[in-house]
Amino acid sequence: MLKTTPLHDAHKGLSAKMGAFAGYDMPLYYKEGVIAEHEWVRSHTGLFDVSHMGQVIIEGPGAAEFLERLTPSSFQKKKHGRAQYTVLTNEQGGIIDDLIITRLSEDKFFAVINAGCKEKDIEWIQKNLPDDLKFTHMYDYALLALQGAWAERILHETFQINAHDLPYMHLMEAEALYGSKIFVSRLGYTGEDGFELSIPVSKAVDAWDALMDHPEVKPVGLAARDSLRLEMGYPLYGHDIDSETSPVEADLSWIIGKTNTGFMGAERVLREKEQGTARKRVGVKLLDRGIAREGAEIRGSDDKKIGGLTSGGFSPVLKESIGQGYIESSLANMGEKIFVNVRGRNIPAEVTAMPFVPAKTKSMKKRAA
Repeated sequence: MLKTTPLHDAHKGLSAKMGAFAGYDMPLYYKEGVIAEHEWVRSHTGLFDVSHMGQVIIEGPGAAEFLERLTPSSFQKKKHGRAQYTVLTNEQGGIIDDLIITRLSEDKFFAVINAGCKEKDIEWIQKNLPDDLKFTHMYDYALLALQGAWAERILHETFQINAHDLPYMHLMEAEALYGSKIFVSRLGYTGEDGFELSIPVSKAVDAWDALMDHPEVKPVGLAARDSLRLEMGYPLYGHDIDSETSPVEADLSWIIGKTNTGFMGAERVLREKEQGTARKRVGVKLLDRGIAREGAEIRGSDDKKIGGLTSGGFSPVLKESIGQGYIESSLANMGEKIFVNVRGRNIPAEVTAMPFVPAKTKSMKKRAA
């Protein structure tokens, strides 16, 4: 039997098309459809239920050092409230999962993990957890994502939460929802300015209804969430990254801390960072009509296979077919002409930079100003 989030009845009340995802019955899209939802997030603000994801706390003396053992990133000098996108690595340097970890205080960290890997991640963390550290699975918290240009204003108008001075990839605690304390993180999976709200389950429906009452907010399902992340070139676990893929192959070398050399799988990862890899994750844009489908072969001018697509689809913003995948590193050059073989047809394409569309997070807006 599929699990449900605290907002399951709310989705049904909005006539959402429901479907199985990571063991949960989740909204795939609502009445207006995937394209309309995608475009609404890019132009206004969308509300996502992501309560199926895992939320955990790791705390105690040496928590930062422990996280530097599990991930390639550095945490010992991380400022309070700062969030870090990173990955859990295995002993072979492959990726167990990607996640976001935020330092709440000196010895306390908050992590959000993917729904599909939740049980596996928790088992891995607990297996390696030192006796003097405490691990808490936040079963009693839901997670909402408010994403789009109006998000900061909507948060203030709905809950009187002033997040104007909260930078991108930072968290603050706030009093909202009749005195309940919540985590407000300025981040998301869309490339837009926005927030993730970690809210007690008992207040989840109240929070959802309050945000849905705002005229600039519409509900958005998982299908548009996927097309939004694809336009940003964000990797999806189980597709673009997996237990055999290293952070370097996945073009995630930027998450590797300068002083962290003792993490699991470091021998392979640091060697690849120094010497390079045989393949690399790249963006791909089709130059002719067709759909970039996951699993399609990427071929060179001599029709030989040079890689494969791991994600693909239609970009509602670009009105083009885009994807990401792995190709031989020697050919991973921007503008490199390639072919994507879809159902026996070689479609002209090119290697392109990611993101496919500009990010509009608060940090990006400041750079553009």
